[in-house]
Amino acid sequence: MTLRQALHSVLASQEEIAADEERHDSASQVGCSAVSDLANRKRATVSGVMRSVILRPREGVPTVEAELYDGSGSLDLVWLGRRRIAGVEPGRRVRVEGLVCEIAGRRTMFNPRYELRPRAGE
Repeated sequence: MTLRQALHSVLASQEEIAADEERHDSASQVGCSAVSDLANRKRATVSGVMRSVILRPREGVPTVEAELYDGSGSLDLVWLGRRRIAGVEPGRRVRVEGLVCEIAGRRTMFNPRYELRPRAGE
């Protein structure tokens, strides 16, 4: 550990430390991109942890929405026509693949393919 890393670990907030750990975990996933590097209207694969999961109807259609965080930024995940998805819950690690688009200034993936990953410590 270098002096710079030691100082950072002492002076960093818990949130910064968690973000660094999440970035490291996401970067270790082969073929995954960082959320901060995602381009609009391009396919991508991203790995991270779900911060929130909610049921929100969109124009009369049931919709499951989740926020995926990888340490570099957040990506909104939207599954149309679903009321619940088994295993998709806050705190769960997941790897998703799909087309990235920007909706109201936020990176979003609609109906992404997903792979549930073990939780931290499992």
